[in-house]
Amino acid sequence: MQAVILAGGKGTRLKPYTTVFPKPLMPINDKPILEIVIKQLKSQGFEEIILAVGHLSELIKAFFGDGSKFDIKIKYSKEDTPLGTVGGLGLIKDDLNETFLIMNGDVLTTLNFSDLVNYHKRNGAISTVALNKRVVHIDFGVVKLDNGNSIIDYIEKPNIDYLVSMGVYVFDQRVLEYIRPNEYLDFPTLVKKLIHKREKVMGYSFDGYWLDIGRPDDYERANNEIEEIYNKLGIK
Repeated sequence: MQAVILAGGKGTRLKPYTTVFPKPLMPINDKPILEIVIKQLKSQGFEEIILAVGHLSELIKAFFGDGSKFDIKIKYSKEDTPLGTVGGLGLIKDDLNETFLIMNGDVLTTLNFSDLVNYHKRNGAISTVALNKRVVHIDFGVVKLDNGNSIIDYIEKPNIDYLVSMGVYVFDQRVLEYIRPNEYLDFPTLVKKLIHKREKVMGYSFDGYWLDIGRPDDYERANNEIEEIYNKLGIK
């Protein structure tokens, strides 16, 4: 199996740490988050990883090399100009010869990526998006009005549930037909394009551990919780 990891962001929300240090190399306990992700993928049957790099890419290449020390093949793709979260796939079309996983390089999760790929294949989708439930607490009374401004409901400080993208996707190789070389394209735009074209786009709901470490609070939380969840990450 193949995986593409997006590791080129500048990590602006984690400054000043990421001014001289790429976000994928930010340590969780004693290991870079990207090392944890790569070891997860290796243990779950992935054989090749393409790292889409940009900011301070030389440091990432120096640390991971060709992947031999992790017993997995690693290639690199660097954009001369920013192409968005998914536009860079247009540069590596010739390297993607099967259904592939694509994910952000700063995701800490107990999701089994192999199970996600198998779910995608069973459903015959062109794209599958991993989803996690988030609860937003509204610290006010929420009022609903009818067309005549009469109050028809009043909910005191409700909790609202949302399914949010985890930053982990599976794509059928055919999705590359929708990506033009050197054209800027983000995930939401691509997913909307696929839906508009009546392609089958699936959601995969996951209720286990998931954390995007792009913010200082979440980065601190990841370091506090890594020992508790490490055995659930599926790393051999």
